[in-house]
Amino acid sequence: MTVFRYQGGRKFLLASREGRGFIVPEDECLANTRKGKQVLNVSPPDAARALAFVEGELVASIGDNRKMLIFPTEQVPEMGRGRGVRLQRFRDGGLSDIKTFKAADGLSWTDTAGRIFSLTMKELADWRGNRADAGRLAPKGFPRTNRFSQVAGNAS
Repeated sequence: MTVFRYQGGRKFLLASREGRGFIVPEDECLANTRKGKQVLNVSPPDAARALAFVEGELVASIGDNRKMLIFPTEQVPEMGRGRGVRLQRFRDGGLSDIKTFKAADGLSWTDTAGRIFSLTMKELADWRGNRADAGRLAPKGFPRTNRFSQVAGNAS
């Protein structure tokens, strides 16, 4: 679990284990009660799995089956609450992690040793697709943990 301070104006990409998700403004996540507010609706055995700050025009998602998919952020709807839409299709397993990034910066990830790997959009051409596609096996050097960031939480 990760806790971070309210800043306002940011947007989050929320996703469940089954691979469903949506973008929600940070202001919609504020609650006035002690119990909080449920934004992502899930029913067992599904569970909330990942949260990423929306910081670019592309989304990268990877599943437990090590298949990665990159698609435009504009294909993900912005909602106040709900189940969301299918981000990636899985035959077995579920969503492991998500990340948003700018095409100009390319996709980067940190391995367990703390090294940073980065691929350009030209190198990522095989993983580009549309939302709800299955994706392709992750590139060489991607961590076995199936996480883009190896720090506690994945809000980076």
